[in-house]
Amino acid sequence: MSLTLGTGPLAPTRAGVFDRGTVLSGHPLYLEDVPQRVRGYLDGECVVDSRRVRMLHEVAALPVWWFPAEDVRAGVLAPSGRTRDDDPKGALRLLDARRGGRVVEDAAYDVPEPAALPALAGLVQVRFGALDRWLEEDDEVVGHPRDPYHRVDTRRSGEHVVVRVGGEVVADSTRPVKLFETGLPPRWYLPREDVRAEHLRLSPTTTVCPYKGVATYATLTAGGTVVEDGAWSYEEPFAESEQVRGLLSFLGGGVEVSVDGEPAPGTS
Repeated sequence: MSLTLGTGPLAPTRAGVFDRGTVLSGHPLYLEDVPQRVRGYLDGECVVDSRRVRMLHEVAALPVWWFPAEDVRAGVLAPSGRTRDDDPKGALRLLDARRGGRVVEDAAYDVPEPAALPALAGLVQVRFGALDRWLEEDDEVVGHPRDPYHRVDTRRSGEHVVVRVGGEVVADSTRPVKLFETGLPPRWYLPREDVRAEHLRLSPTTTVCPYKGVATYATLTAGGTVVEDGAWSYEEPFAESEQVRGLLSFLGGGVEVSVDGEPAPGTS
């Protein structure tokens, strides 16, 4: 899904190849500047405000923001007395966040002796989930920090998509929208008119994607088979995913998706 996940160039499962002169460590770390201003809020108060944000990319992990320690409001973070070993960053010093009477344990950490990546000196990593709200410039960030190397693209398609559950057709469309997301197989989103609504039952499940928005789910029942949360849609998608607004996509054990008569990649 990024430089270091999925099929990204620094991931162990990278899709491409480097020339023979390129040498990577077993666990590369890549730190870069973030041009956007980032603010974080705890109990309604801004406790992080930085125009000097760095982003760390690390193998098998989502990228995270690191902030100069002086861009975190004084008195909010305090050493917890706990540490954690981290290979390859080094020994992490865990920090609690305190605001009013509220304490968030292990809300952040720093690396007092960052031998593997000296540029981490003087920086602190504040966990995304430790604060209540984050803004990038004046736009809310949900889920986790947005990866600058992650793309979502949508294209109208004339492919013939058929979805079966328990051997029974639950959707049949020749006008899907095909969504391409970095490091992931393509997904096909179908108009609701091409889906047999009697096989769908609304689920309470929701998930959040920083690039597409909030997904709502439906359980599929057909041919004696029940697939929990086997269909989903984005009713209020973010701008880059506007073309799939209200359309349905399908995935899960027991769901068969075929495209032009062949199994769809990444659906089995």
